[in-house]
Amino acid sequence: MSTDEGLWRAVLARDARSDGRFVYAVRSTGVYCRPSCPSRRPKRDSVRFFEGPDLAEVAGFRECRRCRPRAGAPPAPGIDHVRKATAFIASHADEPITLAALASHVGTSPFHLQRTFSRLLGISPRAYQDALRAQRFRRDLRTGKPLTGAIYDAGYGSSSRVYERRPTGRGITPAQYQRGAKGTSIAFTIVPSSLGRLLVAGTEKGLCSVKLGDRDAELEQDLRAEYPSATIERERGAFADWVRALVAHVDGGAAAIDLPLDVTATAFQWKVWRHLQSIPYGETRSYGEVAKAIGAPRATRAVARACATNHVCLVIPCHRVVEKSGGLGGYRWGVERKRRLLQNEKQ
Repeated sequence: MSTDEGLWRAVLARDARSDGRFVYAVRSTGVYCRPSCPSRRPKRDSVRFFEGPDLAEVAGFRECRRCRPRAGAPPAPGIDHVRKATAFIASHADEPITLAALASHVGTSPFHLQRTFSRLLGISPRAYQDALRAQRFRRDLRTGKPLTGAIYDAGYGSSSRVYERRPTGRGITPAQYQRGAKGTSIAFTIVPSSLGRLLVAGTEKGLCSVKLGDRDAELEQDLRAEYPSATIERERGAFADWVRALVAHVDGGAAAIDLPLDVTATAFQWKVWRHLQSIPYGETRSYGEVAKAIGAPRATRAVARACATNHVCLVIPCHRVVEKSGGLGGYRWGVERKRRLLQNEKQ
């Protein structure tokens, strides 16, 4: 399949030729549609893509009654096993589940289940269970359940397991998450660069946001949307050393950039981002190559999503990931900026 940006262009164009190739789902409505669906186009941030109706439904979305994407769609090979496996994991998420026990329940071999599950969902059964536990843990904290109760109800067994698994993401503790990140102080500054305005924000632990844009107000609004419960203040001259390093990097005058980070993300996002940081200056990799390198060759679209949700551009060089065909692919801060960054690095 194409990258997420290519699929999104097909959705915007209501491209009927893409019907049957994929479906798109909208988080805010819980519905999945054909690319050609005549319904109003959703916001890009609310959209997920799936290879077919079966996978969208496994993820919890329901069929659009207007475009009926399930009509005529063949079942995904192995989907029955995956449906049974996800249902079993969901009902036993707070318990230890071995791959052998899960395969026995489904009625197949552990090897076949692991391969089919990873091929269709892009993650292993173990990672799927971890995600469900983390989801329940975060939900319980948001609804006011005591921290200790949330830990054990989610099946972590001890507080040490919570900090090991990081269900609230890296850079924020469960207690902070429970308070909606209140008490977290973020300072930011916005400076000119050769690629437009550059926002640099951080906490006492490290950088939490690096953005490129055209207008200060939009950059600041984007930052506040990312951290809605934090105390955020603009400070002229904040993080002066980090800012100088980033501006030099944008201009192609500093190949190496190693700055401390304080960013909340999933384990999969960090796996992708760490690999991006290993791509040599001046080189690129395709989305598929990154997926293979992190041991998830079927997760090309998930890699593209991890790149699109990178909070600290430049430090995590998502601009070095391009399409297999040679096209630049998408870039949250504009494809032209991506082109110029790559040109600067190759000089």
